[in-house]
Amino acid sequence: MRPAPRVLVLGIGNILWADEGFGVRAVEAFHKAYEVPANVTILDGGTQGLHLVQFVNEHDRLIVFDAIDYGLVPGTMKVVEDDEVPKFTSAKKMSLHQTGFQEVLSAADLMGDYPERLTLIGCQPLDLEDWGGPLTAPVRAVIPAAVETAVRILRDWGVAVAVRRKRAVVPPLLENDIDLENYERRAEPAASN
Repeated sequence: MRPAPRVLVLGIGNILWADEGFGVRAVEAFHKAYEVPANVTILDGGTQGLHLVQFVNEHDRLIVFDAIDYGLVPGTMKVVEDDEVPKFTSAKKMSLHQTGFQEVLSAADLMGDYPERLTLIGCQPLDLEDWGGPLTAPVRAVIPAAVETAVRILRDWGVAVAVRRKRAVVPPLLENDIDLENYERRAEPAASN
């Protein structure tokens, strides 16, 4: 009997540049809402670029959340799978982080460890110039649909994904209060005393 495939659910992007943080915020939302079996790894890949090669090499299947510049209406979600995801740097740039991530995929391919299944869940950004700013409303609004898409894909792959119990204590993916709730709440006006 073949062992369960090793699956990586990865969010990439830079939370300091507004909508560039979509991938990180989506994987964070997934982690807070769902439990996965031991063969599934949930990872905030941030802007680690080639440092992610080892994680790709260690997994058979990969789901990636990322901000994607398709030239569509901001907040539009688009899913591309398997061979539709470019893995060489000469391909047309689709993702705001794709140069780095294309290199990751290309390196994994050259090492003979390219994932057998790959899904990229992308969202068209609105604002990438707001240093320290939050996700814009249309991008933030697509996160639940992106998370549900990942859940559907995992279940199609035979992965048992379960909704977390209400009030379950969930270990953070992000330390130092830079998760969505704490980081973006800084911009709210202080409550009057």
